[in-house]
Amino acid sequence: MRWEGAVRRRRGRVIAGFAVVTAGLLLFHRAVPGSAGSLLESFLPWLGPVVVVLLGLALLRRSGVALVALVLPAAAWAYACGGLLLPGEGTGPENGAYGLVVVQHNVSDENPDPAGTARALAGTGADLLALEELVPPALSVYEKSLASAYPHHAVHGTVGLWSRHPLTGVRPVDLKPRGITGPWDRGLRAVARTPRGDVAVYVAHLPSVRVRASGLASSRRDESAGRLGDAVAAEEVGAVILLGDLNGTVDDRGLDPLTSRMDVAGRGLALSFPAAFPVARIDQVMARSATVGRIRTLPATGSDHLPVLARVTLGRDLGGET
Repeated sequence: MRWEGAVRRRRGRVIAGFAVVTAGLLLFHRAVPGSAGSLLESFLPWLGPVVVVLLGLALLRRSGVALVALVLPAAAWAYACGGLLLPGEGTGPENGAYGLVVVQHNVSDENPDPAGTARALAGTGADLLALEELVPPALSVYEKSLASAYPHHAVHGTVGLWSRHPLTGVRPVDLKPRGITGPWDRGLRAVARTPRGDVAVYVAHLPSVRVRASGLASSRRDESAGRLGDAVAAEEVGAVILLGDLNGTVDDRGLDPLTSRMDVAGRGLALSFPAAFPVARIDQVMARSATVGRIRTLPATGSDHLPVLARVTLGRDLGGET
């Protein structure tokens, strides 16, 4: 019996050790260097299930030490990620604030049903639709199917913006990383002339990343994020909305050039990729001089991404384009 008790205590200490490490990763993930840290940050909310597994083991082993230690990662997860699970505001105006409902969707260049995807997006009633991986002949299908609900649109390369409000100042945004020699048009800027004032809208599709044993291979994504961050910083219109497939989560340090300058959704997990079993939100809505409300996913389309929808609350007087 003493031998069994000693084994139980040792196992309890092992579980407690894992609990402390998990808490450390949640609170000090920025201390993990390089691409390994970027990989950890991409899947930070998934440390929550790790805590649940450790709890189950602690209960199975009837270890008081482990149960006490698990308070640390539980509290750390609640601090780092728990806010995403809290209820947020709806998509309509509240307290006199003016908001734009926006949808971001990588429609996939292999989408077998672009017409159905367009109908689903139009049915959201959003003010702005940002789409990526627009390729012929699907592009013409989107233009035709969305024309009645969205009389204003702009397309550059494989990204596009559809709007209920007039668009001006349309221009490409150069996000092309070094080493790519062929055409690479994945950035677009336009000004939406809303009833409250002008809003600069950016649509972007950053380079893909690869998951390796050593972490994320993301140098091109990070370089493009830096270029996009510089463009936003130089934007003269005060209010800015960024919509795009950024191939990174808001916790990923690779998107620091954007998240350090812009507001992100504090409510809603909205895991968007891959559509069959979403594990991360790499489709993002960010804003400057505006607030991004709760973000949520929409039903699957023919894409390998899920659409995401959010309401962006604007200031009372945005002014005009400069």
